[in-house]
Amino acid sequence: MREGTVLVTGGAGYIGSHAVLALLDAGWQVVVVDNLVTGFDWAVDPRAKLVVANIADDDKVRAAIREHGVIAIMHFAGSVVVPESVSDPLKYYRNNTAASRSLIESAVAEGVKHFIFSSTAATYGIPEVVPVREDSPKQPINPYGMSKLMTEIMLKDVAAAHPINYAALRYFNVAGADPQGRSGQSTAGATHLIKIAAEAATGKRGHVSVFGTDFDTPDGTGVRDYIHVSDLAAAHVDALDLLIARPSENHTMNAGYGRGFSVLQVLDAVDRVTNLTIERKLEGRRAGDPDALVADNSAILAALPWRPKHDDLEGIVKDALAWERKLAERQG
Repeated sequence: MREGTVLVTGGAGYIGSHAVLALLDAGWQVVVVDNLVTGFDWAVDPRAKLVVANIADDDKVRAAIREHGVIAIMHFAGSVVVPESVSDPLKYYRNNTAASRSLIESAVAEGVKHFIFSSTAATYGIPEVVPVREDSPKQPINPYGMSKLMTEIMLKDVAAAHPINYAALRYFNVAGADPQGRSGQSTAGATHLIKIAAEAATGKRGHVSVFGTDFDTPDGTGVRDYIHVSDLAAAHVDALDLLIARPSENHTMNAGYGRGFSVLQVLDAVDRVTNLTIERKLEGRRAGDPDALVADNSAILAALPWRPKHDDLEGIVKDALAWERKLAERQG
């Protein structure tokens, strides 16, 4: 058992619940803070302690830090739907930026030494060069990306002023589910392609919309870097070890595989795995969708011992489908 406890915000959600599993499996004690607005209490592994609270509730968060001897925070809580951020920007600046400020202040006040932040490739906006490096221009084109970038800036400033170090991991397209079937993406109305395709393959949807066929890509559909959620969770555990070993260092790293697949390639993979043909509806492209968004992941590979174990598109699809079927049984 590791010394100290890790507090995971948003640990009842999709990525957070997988990070909880990875931490527990690595021997950490874990306390989850989640308001259960989009998360599920049953998604929290029973080995972890769940505190139902908003991360901006300073009293509850600080009490949890003190009671459990928290030495590090992994921060996943927040709102993540890009189109909603455009229509309701204030929600995103409250839930992502202002609430993160409260959480960081609680961490500093209670002497938490390490902070890992769930950031996003949306901080880059529409990149001029692909694959995207961490030092590429940060030009978010929606409030979601901007709300995350503002939190990165806060962390940089706070780490310069206080005895806390941080790692910000900029996720690309997270997909799949725990290979052991312990967690997966359960949120209704998800906007992630592989989740949507899995719903179509299990009869929850009649078709999959393909937004844009005129991109500057080999088949005209958008290309994205899909990373398995369990690989992403493992990267967080390795990042925590790095922060502990090197308390004077901060790191901002892309979390992706460094190669992309188009929308049609993903749907073809789902067809192969299921022996079905998912109906595809071709629609116009959405405002602000880049042609391609692929990570240059050389920094994370250099900084961490982390190496992907699930870098296989069909494997990602299989895990997502297995979870979708399990979810259907749970929902009756």
